[in-house]
Amino acid sequence: MIPYPIKNIAAITIMAVLLVAGVGCKQKSVPVVTDSPFNGTIHISVDESFKPVIEEQIKVYEGTNPGTHIIAHYKPEAECIKDLIRDSLTRMIIVTRGLTSKEEHYFEDSIGYVPNWDRVATDAIAVVLHQNSADSVFSAERLRKQLSGQMGYGQQIVFDGLSATSTVRYAMDTLLQGKPFDTGVVKAVKSSADVLNYVAANQNAIGVIGISWIGNPEDSAQLQMLKKVKLAYVKCPTCSDSAYVKPSQFSIMARRYPLVRGLYYIVKENYHGLGSGFMNFLKYERGQLVFRRAYLWPGKIDFYIRTVKINEKLKKD
Repeated sequence: MIPYPIKNIAAITIMAVLLVAGVGCKQKSVPVVTDSPFNGTIHISVDESFKPVIEEQIKVYEGTNPGTHIIAHYKPEAECIKDLIRDSLTRMIIVTRGLTSKEEHYFEDSIGYVPNWDRVATDAIAVVLHQNSADSVFSAERLRKQLSGQMGYGQQIVFDGLSATSTVRYAMDTLLQGKPFDTGVVKAVKSSADVLNYVAANQNAIGVIGISWIGNPEDSAQLQMLKKVKLAYVKCPTCSDSAYVKPSQFSIMARRYPLVRGLYYIVKENYHGLGSGFMNFLKYERGQLVFRRAYLWPGKIDFYIRTVKINEKLKKD
């Protein structure tokens, strides 16, 4: 038999351990889940370059799932990345790159897991000119020289902001390879829509924007804008015929148009919530079809292009 005082001490010790364990459980409690792929509200941040196509994606998703509400905030790419890191409300971002290894380590340390990310489509950077411009053809080398001030064409090159936007980052990383802009040549406006309006009003301006703003022939607003501006041809550096091509779904797919970039989702969600539901929608058939209808090239589903002669009867697969 254990003496009475020792039994009391043992009981007190067990109670103390249980209390400590209970406090620990409260500290590590999982937040209450308030959404699913079929209901709830979430905030996402989206690179402004892709506003037309992402608005369409959200419209289709919410129409299919009436209990959902996806609130999109359109802003420069760098601000989207900051939202993902600093803002607990931002559950998803859509930008032109995935996470770096440094960012993955940060999330692993700070929230215990790495956000899910992947590429869902390929976009083109369009060079836009005034409808009456004498110019019509460009090369990546010419753009590089104009951006760096090495060629004096008396033209302004217009971007959707001088810092933090994905289009500016693409120009600096890919065309200038880290070298600075000539600020006497480059002009910044607030948005992609402002780029189009500026070029439409200035004959010597060159606009640089994402193709989803001006490349959809089924969009009435874009067709109206194409009466004021035109798409430039850009030299294909890998084509044996030294072709100059416009940005289009086919030239993106065939890798003939040189100014292309990826479109990525990054989802900060470790359960199957509305962010994960929208992510799956983007990368599977219906979302991929929306990208195709917006004249981007889908990144997850292969669409085959077959060459046939007129009046040739297609064989059944």
